[in-house]
Amino acid sequence: MNNNYEVAIIGGGIIGMATAYYLSKKDIKLVVIEKGYIGAGSTGRCIGGIRQQFSNHTTIRLMKQSIELFSQMEDEFGFTVEFYRGGYLLLAHDKNTEKVFKKNIKIQQKEKINISLLSPDDIKKLVPHINTDGIISGAFCPDDGQAFPFAVLRGYKKIITENRGDFFLRKEVVKLNKNKNFSIILEDGTKIEAEKVLLSTGPWTRELGEKVGLNLPLYPERHEAMITERMPKFFKQMIVDYRSDGCYFHQLINGQVIGCYTPVPNVPGIREDASFEFLPNIAWRMTRLVPSLKNASVLRHWGGCYTMTPDGNPILDESEIEGLYVASGMSGHGFMFGPAMGKHLAKFIVEGKWDMDFKDFSINRSFKISREHLK
Repeated sequence: MNNNYEVAIIGGGIIGMATAYYLSKKDIKLVVIEKGYIGAGSTGRCIGGIRQQFSNHTTIRLMKQSIELFSQMEDEFGFTVEFYRGGYLLLAHDKNTEKVFKKNIKIQQKEKINISLLSPDDIKKLVPHINTDGIISGAFCPDDGQAFPFAVLRGYKKIITENRGDFFLRKEVVKLNKNKNFSIILEDGTKIEAEKVLLSTGPWTRELGEKVGLNLPLYPERHEAMITERMPKFFKQMIVDYRSDGCYFHQLINGQVIGCYTPVPNVPGIREDASFEFLPNIAWRMTRLVPSLKNASVLRHWGGCYTMTPDGNPILDESEIEGLYVASGMSGHGFMFGPAMGKHLAKFIVEGKWDMDFKDFSINRSFKISREHLK
């Protein structure tokens, strides 16, 4: 087997797979390297939400494109990815949060997002089972939604394989060097050479970058999630409670409810363990908002990583090492960013120019610390 490639993508999550998918359509000889199975990292542990409600113009524009790409996947792949526009409902329980919502809505409306500020009565009509006690208002976009991460990854893998892309799965990268081309050594001794390399390994990206002398401001932290038994459909929105002891959850098209919350304080490090504290806390937080969930049975509970940056925006750029690209630091939004980000990144890798202004995601930007993205 000839292990020489134009592009090697390290990381088989949504960003790496989306990029490989679009590169494969350009007839690029490529390989995807993943130390586990496809989706073994953050993508396979997320809850599948897709939203356009951001405060950054670049992110909003990216997400408008991602929403459109998600909507086309069933036709492209030949099977459903369970894409569903149920909307995102962000809840304000205090005036400061409402003020942020109003500011963001102005930005979103400039970008032609279908967004509105709802009263408690409007929210009750939208979600009849919700407890509106203490709710001041809510930001709602009906065009946001959800999809099933593993189905999306399966579709990408199908097309990449059809386009003769290669995969090395369950093989960890132990060495990464750059001479004229990149030399990648896997744990079983396999050697791969590539003209260009993409690092898209989520929480492991920083340590991989260190192998070639990069110091990337990427900081993994643990988040946990759970999923219930199936039950009759009674709400379709992603409900996001912005209180410090809030949570976010939605009901899948099969009736299961999936949700999580942001721990305070955060739990740093590459962690995939599950805590004893999470389940009673998420149960209390969810039933406080939707009391009819009190009898739901939890089927599974797991942990995974967000890969954070100091300002909450991702790193999407070519590094100081020519031909070495970095796509990481998605801060919990990688699944929803993936389709559009992969499309833009594939073009950039091949042509050396962006279709959009991604200066906010530059690897050399001046990072300003913000924790807004944690909510």
